[in-house]
Amino acid sequence: MRYMGLDYGSKTVGVALTDETGTIARGLETIRRPVEKRLRRTLARIEELIVLHNVGGLVVGLPLNMDGSEGERAEKVRVFADKLMRRTGLPLHFMDERLTTVEAYEILDSVDIRDEKSRQEKVDSIAAAVILEDFLNQSRKDSDPKWKKSASH
Repeated sequence: MRYMGLDYGSKTVGVALTDETGTIARGLETIRRPVEKRLRRTLARIEELIVLHNVGGLVVGLPLNMDGSEGERAEKVRVFADKLMRRTGLPLHFMDERLTTVEAYEILDSVDIRDEKSRQEKVDSIAAAVILEDFLNQSRKDSDPKWKKSASH
């Protein structure tokens, strides 16, 4: 099954997709909006991408505080995710997104993208790919009997 990863921000949503086998994540695009609360076009674009790419599940980054608690940003993400779930009917998973933007900037550095405009255009979709990759890795661990056996000892 193909998953879509989303990194929700106040004015952008980074979008990433897995391949058809659901094993590799890649950044797709960044959806921009001028006002935080105006989600109609953002949700419509996500729905277009879901249909276009035959997406079967959603993974949304949940911005937890460093101590693992949820704050105001997490609540906004949950409201966004609820609207998205109601509109699409797709299964939705939350994934801890702490430090994913930092990791996205490290990826941009590693491929030598230094131009600030290019970095801003790509960082959100790369962060969404990191969130999605974390979800895929966690899913593999959860379904691997060898991992479960060794983790229980």
